[in-house]
Amino acid sequence: MHIKACGEIEAVEMGMPGAEGVTMRVVIGPAQGAKNFVMRVFEVAPGGHTPLHRHDFEHEIFIHAGRGEIIDEGATKAVEPGHVAFLAPNNEHQIRNTGPATLVFVCVIPHRE
Repeated sequence: MHIKACGEIEAVEMGMPGAEGVTMRVVIGPAQGAKNFVMRVFEVAPGGHTPLHRHDFEHEIFIHAGRGEIIDEGATKAVEPGHVAFLAPNNEHQIRNTGPATLVFVCVIPHRE
């Protein structure tokens, strides 16, 4: 069993080109014995955003705190705490913080070797 406070896990800057004001914590993944999924917690500073990008795997997202928007294949939807989102593989997407506080979301993706 792996139980740890999220804040005890190191947050690293999102290194993808086009990201601004984004940190990520891998809270559950291969290091904890997870074989199928990786759970990550992102924090996006006010005015920050992930890059506009696409890849061949899906995302399941839970908005924990803050306000923002998700762009998926050109469509923009506002998100707030308690919202969930599914982003299909190969869809071009981006997450933006549109509020005055940090946007915090949990993102689950398939584990890939």
